[in-house]
Amino acid sequence: MGMRAHPRASPSDSATSSSSYPIHLRPSSLFLVALTGFTLTSALLQTTVSANTVPEVVETSEDGAGNSASGGGYQDAVHITAILGESVVFNCQVEFPEGHPVPYVLQWEKKVTSPKSRTLIEYFLKGVDIPIYIWYESYPTHSAEGYEGRVGRVPAGSNYGAASLNLTDIRESDQGWYECKVVFLNRSPKPPKNGTWFHLDVHAPPRFAVTPDDIIYVNLGDAIILTCQAVGTPTPEILWYKEANPVDPTATVGNIGIFNDGTELRISNIRHEDIGDYTCIARNGEGQISHTARVIVAGGAVIMVPPINQTTQEGEKVQFTCEAKALPGNVTVKWYREGAPVTELAALETRVNVRKDGALVINPVIPEDFGQYLCEVSNGIGEPQSASAYLNVEYPARVTFTPTVQYLPFRLAGVIQCYIKSNPPLQYVTWTKSQRVLEPYQIRDVVVMNNGSLLFTRVNENHQGQYTCTPYNAHGTKGASGPMEVIVKKPPIFTIQPEAMYQKKVGETVEMQCDAVGAESTKKPTIQWQKRDGSPLPKDRLKMDGGNLTIEGLRRSDFGFYQCVATNEVASIVFSTQLVVEGTQPHAPYNLSGSSTEFSVTLGWMPGYSGGPDYKQDYTIWYRESGVTDWSTIPVTPSGSTQVTINRLAPGSTYEFQVVGKNSLGEGMMSKIFTIRTLDLVLLTREDVTLPVQNTPAPIQPAVANNGNPGPTAGSPRNLTVTEVDHGFLITWMPPLERSFDIHHYEIKYRTDGPWKTLNKAQIRPEDTHYLVKNLVGGRTYYFRIFAHAGDNYEASEEVKFSVPARVKHKAITAGVVGGFLFFVVAIILSVCAVKICNKRKRRKQEKAYNMVACRISDARNGSGATESQVPLKKTVESESYRDYESVFIIPGTSVDTNRGNQT
Repeated sequence: MGMRAHPRASPSDSATSSSSYPIHLRPSSLFLVALTGFTLTSALLQTTVSANTVPEVVETSEDGAGNSASGGGYQDAVHITAILGESVVFNCQVEFPEGHPVPYVLQWEKKVTSPKSRTLIEYFLKGVDIPIYIWYESYPTHSAEGYEGRVGRVPAGSNYGAASLNLTDIRESDQGWYECKVVFLNRSPKPPKNGTWFHLDVHAPPRFAVTPDDIIYVNLGDAIILTCQAVGTPTPEILWYKEANPVDPTATVGNIGIFNDGTELRISNIRHEDIGDYTCIARNGEGQISHTARVIVAGGAVIMVPPINQTTQEGEKVQFTCEAKALPGNVTVKWYREGAPVTELAALETRVNVRKDGALVINPVIPEDFGQYLCEVSNGIGEPQSASAYLNVEYPARVTFTPTVQYLPFRLAGVIQCYIKSNPPLQYVTWTKSQRVLEPYQIRDVVVMNNGSLLFTRVNENHQGQYTCTPYNAHGTKGASGPMEVIVKKPPIFTIQPEAMYQKKVGETVEMQCDAVGAESTKKPTIQWQKRDGSPLPKDRLKMDGGNLTIEGLRRSDFGFYQCVATNEVASIVFSTQLVVEGTQPHAPYNLSGSSTEFSVTLGWMPGYSGGPDYKQDYTIWYRESGVTDWSTIPVTPSGSTQVTINRLAPGSTYEFQVVGKNSLGEGMMSKIFTIRTLDLVLLTREDVTLPVQNTPAPIQPAVANNGNPGPTAGSPRNLTVTEVDHGFLITWMPPLERSFDIHHYEIKYRTDGPWKTLNKAQIRPEDTHYLVKNLVGGRTYYFRIFAHAGDNYEASEEVKFSVPARVKHKAITAGVVGGFLFFVVAIILSVCAVKICNKRKRRKQEKAYNMVACRISDARNGSGATESQVPLKKTVESESYRDYESVFIIPGTSVDTNRGNQT
């Protein structure tokens, strides 16, 4: 780079060699020299980015006034930015007097001042110039303390000036003002205009000055402050994170807040959800650093990562996690399956492992491992905490038990059991009889049950033989059952049957007799008694003598139907009888139903047993609004009526009703609670009314419900089933348990492999709970759901899968072929008949026309009034025939010219 005048020197300074002034060189041990004249050019800095990067020189600017750092200010100084740990070059060039090299001394100084200096002027006035580097040819160089090995001249031949200084391994303390001074020896004194100024800014990535502890133990309800301070250039920004979520520094809601320019994160009233990892991030333009503090509750252990439900297949490995935090950290993790420690279960002993981190590992999994697993953590302080998860194990369908002999009752219904275990659910079962494939769908009186067993609706001797069953599900099968010998034998028969009805009074004793015998070569049947509704028998007042049942001290609760059951290895037969206990209070009414308006509810019910023929029963209605404790009562009039209307109810409200009967002995049992909702009150708005115009009648539009109210919501339909019947497939379901009275209609949706479609074309009434489907494709799997609509809302049942047997497809194909053939035959017959009819009609027309022409000709020959024939015979016949044909078939777009006999 060429030499030029220093920006602070006048134009004459660069050309006059006799102008000089004395200067003292530091340190003081150096000699005093005279400065005859010099010119310093502006300087530049290049931050050394890497060893392979060539520094770039940026020159300082000169102003028109020629001001310099010492002469008139520091606006001409070079400002340099460096990165901590890197290197910079202060570019300072030397221009010798009159262009002739002379000896000179190079001295670099750094301005060191008190940190209390507030202004730039004060900084220079109070500062001390510390020489950090002094060089004179052939003399040892001087490097100030802290700069040893880090400062030196730029090698000769570089692109930098001869007085340039290279400063390496930049430190934060290197930031400040630097001056390059060149002293030419043997020069006369001159006014003090010596020096070129540089300002070095040292940028540093963030560095933490204060951080919170790595682990902070707290108690619930405590308040803590996490402090995080960092230094760096530029000043770092502080950010906070809770786990992976940023903490809003401006948030004022909740118990977590950030204060003091982000250096403090405060948590007040610590809760369980406040436990976790808090990360402080300090960042500026040069980089970022982070520090994580973990907040843990001091005391009892807290589960941070609970186990989750899992589904796996047989033979695979499953792992349940259970991570806990506590103080002290000696957390003990225990695992239980269905309430029993897993380490004490023999079935799991060799396949279970509880790892150090608390995870439970089961390898390999077997079907019997399904169930609930509970993780319990504790460190000896407070109550242990627990969390549970469910393990679902899927496996191919399998036969769990194969009886070697099964019996079927002759001429009765019987079942050949196939004991199956399957997860996911069973799809289908194949059967063999006497080592041949059995097609139950093609055999009369044989039905495959949902559990895969064979149901024989009427057993005969041909059903005897050796059977096997093979179950399948989505994962396949584990194989067929063993052979089962099926033997057809006669069932037991009753020798003594109970009476159809026993009528006794309260406190009396009743004896119901029953006995049965088995067929030849079968065991004698055992006799048991039971109530048809499943309620227990009164053991303290009951005696059994063989097959006879005796009940002493009859009570109202003994009323009901009883069954005598005779059982042996072939079958169980049942005979029912009714026990009527007279002289009691009425039994509970049942089958309550009702309808509602906005302000009333009409109830109906079936009467319970009145207590005997000599007792008359009256009823009382108990009712209340849902959520209210007290009941209100209304007697039913007229006496004995089983229907009543309750008025003055609130619209759009849900009410509960019970009915109780009463006779001369007192009140009986209450019915089950019946719930119903009154209709919402409909309000007319201005838009709902059409005002009259002139003399036109003013009709009022129908009122509509307020759209702002979403309306009632019914419960979900339940127990959806699909069953094959003679004429197709019957879909049945049960109404919802809750709010079934709100249902407006049902809708059936189905799908195969595509989206859901609606099955029913018309709405299904709420009282209908079945639907017959006539055509389903054989061999395909269908999915069904029932939707209960109530107003604008609806609830759906669970999804039910139904696989259509392949034989249905075969039947449909056969029916299609036969139907097509019959249609073809009928079409041929109808076509032949139509042609014959048309030909016959045409012949009649032609004969008629011919006869008419023939008569005219004969009349002319016989001397009639017609002297000549206007139409030739052949032409006349064609014309008349064509006209008659047109009149029969009516060809559109044509007409007949009767004069010429042509179409126009």
